[in-house]
Amino acid sequence: MLRSLFIQNYALIDELDIDFQKGFTIITGETGAGKSILLGALSLILGQRADTSALQDKSRKCVVEGSFDISNYNLKEFFKENDLDYEDITIIRREISERGKSRAFINDTPVNLQQVRQLGRSLVDVHSQHQSLVVGDNLFQLSVLDSLADNASLLSEYSVAYEDYRNKLNSYNSIIERARQSQTDLDYYKFQLKQLNDTRLVSGEQKELEEEIKVLNNAGEIKSALNKAVEVLTGEELSLINSLRDITSDLSKIESYFPKISGLYQRLESSIIELKDISSEVAGLEEKVEFDPSRADVITERLDMIYSLQQKHNVSSVEELIKIRDSLEEKVNEIGSFDLRIEEEKKRLEQAREKLELLAGKLTSSRKQVIAKLEEWMENQLKELGIPSARFVVDYKLLDDYTPYGKDRVNYLFSANRRSEPMELSKVASGGEISRVMLSLKSLVASSRSLPTIIFDEIDAGVSGEIADKMGRILKRMSSSIQLFNITHLPQVAARGDYHYLVYKKEEKHSTRTEIKLLEQKERVREIAKMLSGEGLSDAAMENARELLNSKQSFASKNK
Repeated sequence: MLRSLFIQNYALIDELDIDFQKGFTIITGETGAGKSILLGALSLILGQRADTSALQDKSRKCVVEGSFDISNYNLKEFFKENDLDYEDITIIRREISERGKSRAFINDTPVNLQQVRQLGRSLVDVHSQHQSLVVGDNLFQLSVLDSLADNASLLSEYSVAYEDYRNKLNSYNSIIERARQSQTDLDYYKFQLKQLNDTRLVSGEQKELEEEIKVLNNAGEIKSALNKAVEVLTGEELSLINSLRDITSDLSKIESYFPKISGLYQRLESSIIELKDISSEVAGLEEKVEFDPSRADVITERLDMIYSLQQKHNVSSVEELIKIRDSLEEKVNEIGSFDLRIEEEKKRLEQAREKLELLAGKLTSSRKQVIAKLEEWMENQLKELGIPSARFVVDYKLLDDYTPYGKDRVNYLFSANRRSEPMELSKVASGGEISRVMLSLKSLVASSRSLPTIIFDEIDAGVSGEIADKMGRILKRMSSSIQLFNITHLPQVAARGDYHYLVYKKEEKHSTRTEIKLLEQKERVREIAKMLSGEGLSDAAMENARELLNSKQSFASKNK
């Protein structure tokens, strides 16, 4: 239940700190006094998006904080899943900075809006005037049946199965589409792969072939240069090595009396040995260099083939071509295995569908079992609320395909008299009738499952007199098991409340502020008298207000 609400710098509210109790709480006030502002502030801690226009003073932040007693709501799993500290008295806080940046906290731990919304749905159910339209929404109508049938656990299981089914259906459709597209490309892939396989690519061969063709194409020049080198080094006529030997011989003769030449002499000896070795290697290379036109043609043809493939695939190396070849081979193999994979995916999909169908069937059966109960309940409630000939029919239809909520679709049909066939609520019900239908549905949901706090914003709009009194009785009855707030303009309803808060505007020198106060008994008599007769209070209006309050409170004490 909502224990307290703190609001600072929101719209016309400078600062409010309000405590609430169990039971039936009434909120009244003149039109424009700020009742909707109060709901707007509360919606912030229930996860609604923030708007800087809501800041009264743009120079300081807005703070809304709600304290909730959640000890009986079985919410520990939510706190565990979201890594939050669980407290029986949990505090949700929203802050909006001067620049419009919003922050949210649960028990002083920063959280995102999705987490706040998820927790808020378990704490407060706000029904505004405009939400009467939701009575015609098929999902809301289905949710009433589920509440009556206590389908929460079954719906949760179905939701998991539905998500699994959708994922497997997407996988199956995806592989079917890939198989279709790939089959179209298969011949092209095979042709490309055959070209690359027939070429028998070898990593590193391109560089070797390019070097070899350069040698073959320049064999004459290479042999000439090598021959000349050998001739200069070891020729029969005048060779470099023979000349160095002569120099070495001359130096050896003076070494005994000119020792300084010893080091040079040894270096020359080493040079002769090195040059002889070089000459031998050059001669060996010269013998290997041969101009072979047939070999050159083979290499040129091979390189042309490689260059052509590189150009075709927009790459610059044999290694990249090999990668393309391997990729094509994978694609061809993948296409070949599609039939098997499709069968596997189809089997998984069928298993998921069978599980989903079983759960959908359980939901259908559970819902059908409570349809008659809902129809009877609604007709009895609507009779109590002044529509004695009301007919309420749940039009049920089994869908061909699965939805996130099963295979069922329901539509509530209504008729205010026996002569008219029931039709869709939105087409035949007046505003007052829709309000009574919505109240009846909400009271049924409240009686069938644990709702923590319900806030009605003028659920009694469009009714008056005896019907207003009967709506007050239903609201009072609902509050025996839940915390219930009702914003109202009807004295008959207001008199039923356990607590009565007045929202009013306070005019100051340079500003207008919204305030709220808990009325004492005398103040309450005066407020209800104003609701009965307007600002011009008379003794008769005051007496009527006292009688109204006394009769309602006497009725409440008898029915405890």
